[in-house]
Amino acid sequence: MPKVLAAAVVAVTLTMTAVLARAVTPVTADDTAHFLAGLPPDPQSSLSALTTIPYWRQHTRRFDSWFGREGTQLAKVRAFSRERLTDKHATMLYMFSGPDFLYATSFFPSASTYVMSGLEPVGDIPQLTGLSQGTVDQALQSLEVSLGTILNFSFFITKNMKTQLHGGPVYGTLPILYVFLARTGKTIHEASFVGLDEQGNLLQGSEVGSAEGRRGVRNAASQGVRIVFSDGGGPRQTLYYFTSNLADDSVDRTGLLAFCAKLGPADSFIKSASYLLHTGRFNKVRNFLLQHSATILQDDSGIPLAYFDRRAWRLQAFGRYVGPLGIFGAPYQVRMGELFRDAIPINFGIGYRWRTNESNLVLAQKVASATTDDGELAPRLPSARNPKASARSRRHVTNEAGVEPRPLCLIAGIFPFCSPGQTRPSQ
Repeated sequence: MPKVLAAAVVAVTLTMTAVLARAVTPVTADDTAHFLAGLPPDPQSSLSALTTIPYWRQHTRRFDSWFGREGTQLAKVRAFSRERLTDKHATMLYMFSGPDFLYATSFFPSASTYVMSGLEPVGDIPQLTGLSQGTVDQALQSLEVSLGTILNFSFFITKNMKTQLHGGPVYGTLPILYVFLARTGKTIHEASFVGLDEQGNLLQGSEVGSAEGRRGVRNAASQGVRIVFSDGGGPRQTLYYFTSNLADDSVDRTGLLAFCAKLGPADSFIKSASYLLHTGRFNKVRNFLLQHSATILQDDSGIPLAYFDRRAWRLQAFGRYVGPLGIFGAPYQVRMGELFRDAIPINFGIGYRWRTNESNLVLAQKVASATTDDGELAPRLPSARNPKASARSRRHVTNEAGVEPRPLCLIAGIFPFCSPGQTRPSQ
């Protein structure tokens, strides 16, 4: 064989070998997150070839529009965080969160550890390059449907997620977490399955997207995922999401509260929690949050105001409290009405009352002693006074917890819990 021809054969062989090697190299979690979020992955990634799929381009345009519109809302949330949440801690707890990392990072961007939990499955993201084009298209469509509610109203609907997050090879909260991480400018460095035993010890699993699946955590009390990421050139941060039932008869077996207790004082966030903490079935998680939180930021679906010890918590009200949506049958809180007489306005909507002029937030900060001699609510910070606020409040008969003794059944499919003996309120 002539030397020139031999050299050409060698060159072609080496080139094909390099191409094949690249094709079988697993893509990174960050590349996968970018692709699912409608953002271009690294040009050297084998996923870049999938960006020529017509539906991915349509997906990109749709997400660009949605997240562009959502960016205005989140910019206001981040401004609120900078002005009002000045005493932040290393740990951020978000119970009943589902995959809502979008608001977790917007309110608490500097936490070193985020712990989120819900009934929704962790799910999985296989190597996308091994899927058919039709399957990839279907996965992108499912993401769009799953994200539609939160990007329009700031909350997920659990009834919908029960079907949306279970189908296909790309399923669960994991792909949504990836999208939110990518669309908020985060770089994912590691993503792996983890678990908890009943004592709250962390069990190590395999890398997301690897062939091993959940080897090592299959029998865990709680299945979870750990994602290590950074914001630009900032420090690395860790996000945990665990599938855990937080009801009193189940939560001890999950190991979740024991795990969180090891992380020290936390900033806790509660939003669109289906008023579960108003029932008698979630006493343990409610008490845990009150005991282990340095700060609690919540809407009215969180811990009822009556459970905050007036000697230990300083409360600030933001927005407007008009009471729960009728579909929940949850009680109006008279003490919330009193607290919100001089609330500070907010310029964004959040929670079930997602319209700007109806949304509410309570910021509870733990202090050594914050009671007054006359037994009034803990005095609000000077910045919380609003002389233009209305002095009107609603008058209701209440029970010992400061809420109306109305039947409570969490309906409309928002969360699948109904306490024994409770009835569906009339419509």
